[in-house]
Amino acid sequence: MVVGWAAGGSLTLDFAMEADLPGLRIPEPQPYRRVHGLWQHTCFEVFVMAEEGSGYREFNFSPSGEWAVYAFHGYREGRELEVDLGPGIVVRRTGDRLELDAEICRDFLPPGRSLRLGLSAVLEDADGVLSYWALQHPPGKPDFHHADAFALQLVLP
Repeated sequence: MVVGWAAGGSLTLDFAMEADLPGLRIPEPQPYRRVHGLWQHTCFEVFVMAEEGSGYREFNFSPSGEWAVYAFHGYREGRELEVDLGPGIVVRRTGDRLELDAEICRDFLPPGRSLRLGLSAVLEDADGVLSYWALQHPPGKPDFHHADAFALQLVLP
């Protein structure tokens, strides 16, 4: 996983996974579009919260090229955002490696100069069983929305 800033100030995310890809259900390429419920299958996610306040954004990126964006004003209290993410998602699959690059326009990030990020992935195996991966999980069952999952701190350029 590589996180950075593009020249125009967009947040860039480069997810990479090495695994037995035939043992996973990887969504087939689809038209670039907004789709609700991507977390029910293999997808990559980033949760972004301003250092101050309880509001945050959730961005879902599927290897299919589909995406979703949600805005929350408190823990799991929010709605889907009607936005166009811009340049889209780039997916590469070679051998046992899956890579997904995504870019988030600065305008879609929570306000503030210092941000906390929760980086995560949902993987669906060939039998339909989901596993949950994150930079950091809170105590107990996986919960990407929990404040303890926002483990990476970034400062806007």
